[in-house]
Amino acid sequence: MVDPVHSTVSPSSGEAPTGALTGACSFANLTLPNPLPPEPLALFAEWLNLAHTLKTQPNPNALTLATIDPDGSPAARIVLARRVDQQAGTLTFFTNYNSRKGLALTPVSANGEPAMSRVACVFHWDHLDRQVRFEGCVVKATAAESDAYFHSRPILSQVAAWASDQSQPIASREELLRRNDAVEARFGITRKPVTDGASASPEPTTSREATHAADATAIVPEGLIVPRPPHWGGFRVWIDRAELWLGHSARLHDRGLWQRTITFARGTTSESSGATPSVSAWSVGRLQP
Repeated sequence: MVDPVHSTVSPSSGEAPTGALTGACSFANLTLPNPLPPEPLALFAEWLNLAHTLKTQPNPNALTLATIDPDGSPAARIVLARRVDQQAGTLTFFTNYNSRKGLALTPVSANGEPAMSRVACVFHWDHLDRQVRFEGCVVKATAAESDAYFHSRPILSQVAAWASDQSQPIASREELLRRNDAVEARFGITRKPVTDGASASPEPTTSREATHAADATAIVPEGLIVPRPPHWGGFRVWIDRAELWLGHSARLHDRGLWQRTITFARGTTSESSGATPSVSAWSVGRLQP
């Protein structure tokens, strides 16, 4: 796919794109502050707000989350950062604790005891020529924090968290929808048929996929409260290494690096919900592009 902002060739020309692949940058005259700020989160928040304001992509809070499986295999996927605590230097996302990433984030040691996990995260705002890399230790968010975020989600998303054993195999799409139907019935949610917009007939269709595609078909009991599944909740990343990268058209990219030491109490693991470490001041420097 050719980048409509960075590319200098038509996607129908048959030629290789020469814009984004050769480092053409729309913000080439910008650099990081000099001197660099004493901590990275304020500048990160400024960039995140800019991406949100300019609407350069649908989810500016999307990040690539890289983990290591218990067998040593690397894995990466996109998640959404739901909370950023500038003062503490943390970010929080939510997921199924039994998913592949959830299990990677709650490892056990060689003797079978819970251990501490580390992750790497990347935010990339391509049209702003900016990326942010974070590394750090992970602990579960508190139950209260997970409850609060879970109940801020759309009611049908809450139901789906009960219906899906995330990352586990399933025989078919139809089976997943049947599972979801069963959970909806458990909570008293019913569905009304929808009209197939692709058909000239006004007759309703009973297609399960079509029915689930339209949230308006759900009839939710008034006052329904869906409890948070015990296998679903938040993870908090305590950032100890941060790099902010600003692109340059001549590949003289500007890279700032912040590092600090994070020390948890003895015995703290990634299962230690809400654990708070002691932290050192940030050290600051620049990296060559």
